Amino acid sequence: MDDSQEQPPVELTEEEIAAAAAKRAKAETIGRYVAMFMMPLIMVGMMITGYLGTMHAPTPHNMPIAVVGTSTQIDEFAAALEASSPDAFALRTVDSVDEARQLVIDRKVSGAVDFADTSATVMTASAAGSSQASVVKGMIAPQVLAAGLTLETEDLATLPSTDAAGLGAMFLATALVMAGYLPFSMILSNSPELLRFRRAIPLLAGWAALVAGLVWAVTGPILGVVQGHSWQVLGIAWLGVFAIGSVQLLLTRFLGPMATIAAMLFLTVLGMPASNMSMSVYTMPSFFTFLHSILPTPAIGEAMRSVLYFDGSGAWSHLMVLVIGGVAALVLTLLVDAGRKRRNPEATDPKPTVPSLHGGPRPKSRFWRYGALLLFPLGMVTMMISVMLGAMSAPMPQNMPIAVVGSTVAQAQQAVDGLDQNMPGLFDLRASDSAEEARTQVQDRTVTAAFILPTAENPVATVVTNQAGGSSAQQVVVGIFTQVAAAQKVEVTVDEIAPLHSNDTMGSVGMYLAMGWILAGFMIIIVGANAAPKSRPLPKLIPIVAAWSVFISAVLWLIAGPITGSVDGHFWPLLGVGAVAVFAVAMFSAVVERLIGMLSIIPVIGLMMLIGVPASGGGLSVYMEPEIFRVLHDILPMPAAVESVRSILYFGGDIVGAQLLTLGIWAAGSLVLLMIIDKIKPPRTEMHPIEDHVVEPAPEPGADKELITV
Repeated sequence: MDDSQEQPPVELTEEEIAAAAAKRAKAETIGRYVAMFMMPLIMVGMMITGYLGTMHAPTPHNMPIAVVGTSTQIDEFAAALEASSPDAFALRTVDSVDEARQLVIDRKVSGAVDFADTSATVMTASAAGSSQASVVKGMIAPQVLAAGLTLETEDLATLPSTDAAGLGAMFLATALVMAGYLPFSMILSNSPELLRFRRAIPLLAGWAALVAGLVWAVTGPILGVVQGHSWQVLGIAWLGVFAIGSVQLLLTRFLGPMATIAAMLFLTVLGMPASNMSMSVYTMPSFFTFLHSILPTPAIGEAMRSVLYFDGSGAWSHLMVLVIGGVAALVLTLLVDAGRKRRNPEATDPKPTVPSLHGGPRPKSRFWRYGALLLFPLGMVTMMISVMLGAMSAPMPQNMPIAVVGSTVAQAQQAVDGLDQNMPGLFDLRASDSAEEARTQVQDRTVTAAFILPTAENPVATVVTNQAGGSSAQQVVVGIFTQVAAAQKVEVTVDEIAPLHSNDTMGSVGMYLAMGWILAGFMIIIVGANAAPKSRPLPKLIPIVAAWSVFISAVLWLIAGPITGSVDGHFWPLLGVGAVAVFAVAMFSAVVERLIGMLSIIPVIGLMMLIGVPASGGGLSVYMEPEIFRVLHDILPMPAAVESVRSILYFGGDIVGAQLLTLGIWAAGSLVLLMIIDKIKPPRTEMHPIEDHVVEPAPEPGADKELITV
């Protein structure tokens, strides 16, 4: 077609231009609201599905066990294990006890059994994972006793007294993983010019050094959990942060802000179950044993464990995972940058999408802008390693309430006086002469357990416990009072008031479900404030959050129930409590977000999660933590949510009303504060302009130009 036949351009009327602009604005608004809901849905759903799906009822699968003995003994033992727990263990016959011991110490096997003529010794290494050692002893001991053999146990690698629970390596790994993936995603949204390779790598190296020094100082000189091994801890910490940061830099090239979701998937959702830190990887689905050898979370954790508890033995294979991953990520990032430079030599940095982290106008000074970028991850890492580890590093009973029951109050008081003298400060012992009343107190969680003294009619002592009320406390009480009875040469039995369900063998379902509610309430606010700022005024925010609270509570029930099988039924009570919990946390989060913008992540996550989890008693009894957490147990939303789930699942909802009152006070108080804040300063509904955006082309190879601010 020649030029004379070309149609002249169509001129649009002002009304058509306005209509097109309105259509684009409407589409953008819809997209922003979709993002407001989708980001929290993906992140919360992914995390809670991963945690509940893998850790609600851990069961051993092909756990390697070394066996020493005659062929007949080994065959009979293998047959008994297979009959009681099919596929739980993978037995490995070895020729000598020394070889079996070395395999346990080298973590090549989870445990070992040495058969003699009339006895069998079960060997474990608590430093390789106290939960793993408990699983091995708990499942093998009954088979040894059933065979008529005398059971002996041997711990080949004990944990140091400064880290009796073995949590030092786990929390070090968790904090370092967080330090690795948090900074670059935030930098991309606020100051993308810092992500240029020649700037990002020195920044990452310096950040890794800062974090390494921080976690060493907190875990060593301040908390005293880590003793010695200073240079090894510093080196592993630096390498871990640098390697994860290098991978995260690469992910930002492909996924942009969505790189955070990818990091959470591989480092947290998959990385924590595969880490072998809190629970043995052999109690996870079999796929995680493969992930254990390639992901950075287990690599950091196992390297730290090797250094802290095994004099560095076995650390190098895990360090190589970090080295190879980091180097590969840096090389690929260079190749990606070079390819993009060839395709578009005039390419510039991505545009910032978050003007400032504090919620106000974009700082004119780079010092304040970059300072806020440093404050955010530094604050999160500091709280993670100090609060969580400080709360749970030395779990010992402290004034744990126990009822002591005798034939008379005087007899019970005499026993109390003797126990207090031998175990000062461990228990708050309360004398009673009514076994029925004591059982009622255990049932309603007024006391943790009851110790019923033997009588002439019943010469057996009884420990009345409440496993569903807190499995960690139950294990401690049973262990200590069994020893007390044994010292008096008295037989003891355990009367379990509320055993855990088979789909909640660790008693952790309530904690993970409550974590989902807390995160959902926080994230709808922080994502909405930046993705859809028009949602911030209260007349819009309240109905949006109310609808979200009901929706995400139903989603989390689906995850806990039909999807993972962690919960059986209880839809309506869990839906209702979940919706109230999500709404309450969202309103509080909105208050803090109004004041300090995205930096609200630090105080809200710090208070609601990092302090809330230890205060909840969901993982560790509050009577085995510093006393402040007992006070916070009756105040914070996280404990209220955990106790509500426990009450619904195990106790007929007996204390749900009181917990809903706590959540309601948080919601109502936050709403009042929001109305006051909005009266003084109405919330913005548009993002602050980014007037000082850096506009500069990517530098030529070998060049590193100064920033040009326009």
